[in-house]
Amino acid sequence: MPMGKIAFCAAAMIVAATNFADARPDTRNMTCAQIQALIQSQHAAVLSTGANTYDRYVRQFGNECDAPYVPMVDYVPTHDGQCMVYRCEEPAPFVPD
Repeated sequence: MPMGKIAFCAAAMIVAATNFADARPDTRNMTCAQIQALIQSQHAAVLSTGANTYDRYVRQFGNECDAPYVPMVDYVPTHDGQCMVYRCEEPAPFVPD
């Protein structure tokens, strides 16, 4: 394979990988209202919450969590402070006194 084709393919892969990394919305660049509207419209969304952190956030009332997981309150950093969102977590077992 000629060197030109190899260089072109390598450059295309780098550009594609870079664009995929930017595809996930970053909560730090959004307002709380924008984040909540995004989650409501898509029912669930994977959002970046830091340079190397991300998670999947869901609507409070819906079937986006697989059993036994349920939507639990979480807070994410936003452009205008902190925002309350919901993340699928396994509930703590109830232990009576």
